[in-house]
Amino acid sequence: MVSPFDVLQLDADADDAQIERAYRRRVKESHPDHGGSVREFQRVQSAYAALTGDAGIDVQEEGTDDEAGRNGTSRVEYLNYEVLDDHGWDFDDEDLFEKAAAADLDPADYGRFLVHPHESLLEAAENRGFVWPYACRGGACANCAVGVLAGELAMPVNTILPSEMLACGIRLSCNGVPITETMKVVYNIKHLPRLDELRLPPRPFEEAHND
Repeated sequence: MVSPFDVLQLDADADDAQIERAYRRRVKESHPDHGGSVREFQRVQSAYAALTGDAGIDVQEEGTDDEAGRNGTSRVEYLNYEVLDDHGWDFDDEDLFEKAAAADLDPADYGRFLVHPHESLLEAAENRGFVWPYACRGGACANCAVGVLAGELAMPVNTILPSEMLACGIRLSCNGVPITETMKVVYNIKHLPRLDELRLPPRPFEEAHND
């Protein structure tokens, strides 16, 4: 049986800092978009979780710059696309997140949380008590799409987003895993032009917000 150290290409006496650096290097190398495979990508995530004993948490938290990067965590700053029109903001505004930070928005619409190495972005949001849109959870629809404005979100599976959307920073939160210490994402973008036709019928997010 291959050990977690072998998967991360580490010596058995590697310290925490070496494990973290190896994880970030290997998760990029194993990503399908960079010549890797889904299986290898998942093996790297499992190996890291085994070495760190990171079981995650189930409470909402606000990540800080000091916390980001510890044990491979990523700090995600998020914004709900639906509030942009209310404030006259545009998706392409360079200072979009600075405006959001100063606007006293509801925590469901703007804030920060930490994502642990074993979590997808969607899982992390749900584990912190948020309700983000999704449908298939398998990379085959655009219901869970997010716009990545800073940082990088690696997707082991994508059978729906065309290359031009990927080039614009559109990613799937259901299986997307942050591989940078910090990220800025706009979620709930499923009604953006060209995404509507890639969606499945409404699922729990829409149902919860229509009750």
